[in-house]
Amino acid sequence: MEQRWGLPLIAWPSRLRPNLWDLAALPLVLGALALVAWGGMAMGAHYQLGEPLSISLDPWRLPEYALRTVLRMAAALVVSLAFSFPYAALAAKSRQAEKILIPVLDILQSVPVLGFLSITVTGFIALFPGRLLGVECAAIFAIFTSQAWNMTFSLYQSLRTVPVELTEAARMYHLSAWQRFWRLEVPHGVPPLIWNMMMSVSAGWFFVVASEAITVSGQSILLPGIGSYIATAIDQRDLGAIGYALLVMLVVILLYDQLLFRPLLAWSRKFRSDADAEEYDVRPWFLLVMQRARFFDLLQSTVLALNRSLDRAIVAGSRHWMPARETQPPSAAAIRLFDLGLLAVASAAVVWLVAFVRQDVSADEIGWVVLLGALTALRVVILIALASLIWVPIGVSIGLRPQIAERVQPIVQFLSAFPANLLFPAAVVLILRFDLNPEIWLSPLMILGTQWYILFNVIAGTAALPAELKLVASNLGVRRWLWWRRIMLPAIFPAYVTGAVTAAGGSWNASIVAEVVQWGDTTLHATGIGAYIAEYTAAGDPARIALGIGVLCLYVIAFNRLLWHRLYELSIERLRLD
Repeated sequence: MEQRWGLPLIAWPSRLRPNLWDLAALPLVLGALALVAWGGMAMGAHYQLGEPLSISLDPWRLPEYALRTVLRMAAALVVSLAFSFPYAALAAKSRQAEKILIPVLDILQSVPVLGFLSITVTGFIALFPGRLLGVECAAIFAIFTSQAWNMTFSLYQSLRTVPVELTEAARMYHLSAWQRFWRLEVPHGVPPLIWNMMMSVSAGWFFVVASEAITVSGQSILLPGIGSYIATAIDQRDLGAIGYALLVMLVVILLYDQLLFRPLLAWSRKFRSDADAEEYDVRPWFLLVMQRARFFDLLQSTVLALNRSLDRAIVAGSRHWMPARETQPPSAAAIRLFDLGLLAVASAAVVWLVAFVRQDVSADEIGWVVLLGALTALRVVILIALASLIWVPIGVSIGLRPQIAERVQPIVQFLSAFPANLLFPAAVVLILRFDLNPEIWLSPLMILGTQWYILFNVIAGTAALPAELKLVASNLGVRRWLWWRRIMLPAIFPAYVTGAVTAAGGSWNASIVAEVVQWGDTTLHATGIGAYIAEYTAAGDPARIALGIGVLCLYVIAFNRLLWHRLYELSIERLRLD
């Protein structure tokens, strides 16, 4: 063996030797780790409730604030993924669990983000006494509530619509439930999930102002971040500071588009089995760096080896502890008993809520609040219909053109991330200037931040359209309305339903801030359940807050059960027939 300085030389395998791509990858990785470590130390700083946290409008502080906000949103995204996989899987695979989990998800989606924040902030602060981490966790949880529901709905819809031929192939290969989930069902749901992750992160910017400005025991806490920077700029009417914040937001969106979502989208195309996937085979620069750098290759090999070991251990354990046998479906009597128990629990909850509300609220007022909910429901239905007429054709046009989709993606991300509440003062000025009716012209504010759910899901559904189907339509000369009715609308229908459900839920949520708009000393009101909840939240009336949120949740559940759930079942049935 060759020796140097008296020591034997060991030949490194070629895959372990650094190359030129590692020179680009290593600084990025080390820089990211350093920034995360610095942000983590800042989050865990010492803090006593009552200490002021001042926010400076100096533009040079914005990079620091942007990093703090991005770390919160990244933490919320990780928690949202950890929540979505088990929740969606259980709801999709168990009909009994679905009867509980999906209505609960409907309710969670309709509860205002501020409602979650006011309930949880005290508990988080108690978990970490003397540390800022408690307030940080409350802010992360608030952002989580703006991201998780959309991602969960998307994954649930994908797990319910796995093609029958793929399920049959999994049975032929005798895959266990664990293997079938990770090797078939999750890959099938990855492309729409990534699109909805993009939408969730972008939509999180809408709530970042509320999540970083927290009130506890009458004290307002402004966490360092872009949201609190914008809130301070609005409070001081500093348009220049708002402009700087929007510019930094644009830079941040472009960065996570280049470093996260473009590589993820390109990676997700490997799960497409049709010939049209080659048309979308555009590898972004950061994905090239990760694929060619030996550092990432070694890291990937390590992760894959651990994953294979875990997979084998779980499969072996499941076969040892749960021997293969045909699972018997529950009997009709058991299903009926479960449904009766579920109905009894729901009825008891309604009775308790009515008893709590009736202590301070008359029956006439309850009827009036139900009518207010109907007015807001009318606004939501009209807005979703208008948004669908606008964004479905545009989303299909973008999804059919991969090159355009690559260019449009960051633009749509910025538009969806733009805090729509910054436009509320402009709406007040225009309504007063042209003497417009607030009942009508405040309504579009409800969908400014949620309409993008429809666009993102339609683009994802169109991009997943099999190439064979497009070739058949072209060969048969299917054109115009027949093409829409027979080819495109059925193909994108499941994805559209997912987008419409989350857009409608977001609109109900946004009604609380859109039906009452303020700029300076001027306040405009639109009649609806959102304005009712906002009014009594400011007054601190728990009975009427519970009444308003309860009626809002009942409307959301009714719409989802009577309309969206049936559309889901229709889309699943059509896929099975195909």
